[in-house]
Amino acid sequence: MKIEILDTTLRDGEQGAGIEFSPDDKLKVIKALDELGVSYIEAGMITNESSARFFDSLRELRTKNARLAVFTQTCKPGEDPGCSELLKAAARAPVPVATVYGKSWLYQVTEVLRTTPEENLRLISSSIEYLCSSGKEVIFDAEHFFDGYSDSPEYAMSVVDTAFAAGASRVVLCDTNGGNLPDVIGLVCQAVCEKHSNIGIHCHNDMGMAAACTVSAVLAGATHIHATVSGMGERCGNANLNTVVPVLQLKMGFQCFGDKIKDLTRTARIVNECANATFDEKEPFVGGYAFTHKAGSHIDGVIKSPRAYEQISPESVGNERNLLISGLSGRSAVIEKMENYLSGNGSGLTKDAPQVKKALEVIKDREAKGYEFEDAGASLALTIDDALGNRKSYFTLLGLKVIIDESGSITGSDNEPFTASAVIKISVDGKEYLTAGEGNGPVNAIDEALRRALVRFYPEIASIKLTDYRVRVLDSRATASSVRVSIETTDGVSVWRTIGVSRDVINASWQALRDSMEYMIRKTHESK
Repeated sequence: MKIEILDTTLRDGEQGAGIEFSPDDKLKVIKALDELGVSYIEAGMITNESSARFFDSLRELRTKNARLAVFTQTCKPGEDPGCSELLKAAARAPVPVATVYGKSWLYQVTEVLRTTPEENLRLISSSIEYLCSSGKEVIFDAEHFFDGYSDSPEYAMSVVDTAFAAGASRVVLCDTNGGNLPDVIGLVCQAVCEKHSNIGIHCHNDMGMAAACTVSAVLAGATHIHATVSGMGERCGNANLNTVVPVLQLKMGFQCFGDKIKDLTRTARIVNECANATFDEKEPFVGGYAFTHKAGSHIDGVIKSPRAYEQISPESVGNERNLLISGLSGRSAVIEKMENYLSGNGSGLTKDAPQVKKALEVIKDREAKGYEFEDAGASLALTIDDALGNRKSYFTLLGLKVIIDESGSITGSDNEPFTASAVIKISVDGKEYLTAGEGNGPVNAIDEALRRALVRFYPEIASIKLTDYRVRVLDSRATASSVRVSIETTDGVSVWRTIGVSRDVINASWQALRDSMEYMIRKTHESK
């Protein structure tokens, strides 16, 4: 059975705290979701000139799979739909679909709208008819439906009946407060689906059950679901598309994205990047830790038989397996890593192979100095290259000078600017290049300068972005302590982590930055 996916990341998702998309970001999100295969994309609500201009920019946009939708509300009590500025804007929007929401809970009708049950039904019917007359396909969101059904099943069902009679193509049952359990969602959906087809589900995550409630609704007969990438949304968010779709398609046999589900991890990272959100690496299916194994028995088992410790193959959602390696790791885990990092040249290695012994020796030696490779796979790859004498020198540092403007600390004001600049000189294939960079602190300045120096030789550097920077003190000698710097980097598709260790935080940061850039260049050259 085919399940329609309406993605509301650009509307309900953007209502989440800290989430904001620029017009260009929104276009990137639409493109990524369309390529993934969603059925509908709710592009937002027209409330001002800025949102109106964005919808105007969609006039010439052509999508492959998704139908774009504008979100709006019913007209107000006593108002004709043709007099509602929001409805008129939605009707004019150059998109084929309009999603309109209305009340289905008597409590909301009398206490929030301050109107009669009969007038509320008129608002729903006339608003849907008005949007249909403008040529739109209309999807009706029955707000607070499950609370309304608990209060008065007859009235809640009359709202559904009214919406379909007015011309709605789908009626979506909304758990707006996110306060219902999956069994309740399933029972109510089943009752509605026994009377109507084309029923949808829209769940919020206030109890951490939005995904489970959505799956329960589908099992009860819903064929249209609302979700957001990474569960972005109001309060605790919405049903997580990255979780719901793999469960429905890979675990239960429903059709959502077909073969395109292999692009799910990539799409999730693109959308989070556009939202300027920190990607949760512990997300099921698409997170960087979703298929990461650390325990020795787990590593040994998953190498022998992936099914032993993985519910699905990482590749089915575009993710990859990761084994955490340390000096205490078994040789079988090191062999698996070496086979991956050596691009096939490590096949056939045995536990007694000299390369394996050498790699373990180097790993143990560096761990003794404070390095930790459990969550720094990129640095581990380069370390293995070092151990085997295979590490290529893509660039050489000839000089680095960091200048810190300490005016803020001198005046003692936390509001004063604290800036730094870095001058860097590198050599690539005998060609030297000198450049400078400025940033909010010395590490940011070094990063800016290094990028400027390298991008002329390696254009792929322009696509990467540092997403996390952490410093940990390794002993108790205060300012004389060694520190470990960890850096997380992304190119918008994949993520890698690198480390550096030194008594000088600048030097440790340089090591991690250098490894990050080298790993990106190495990966690009190998793929070519």
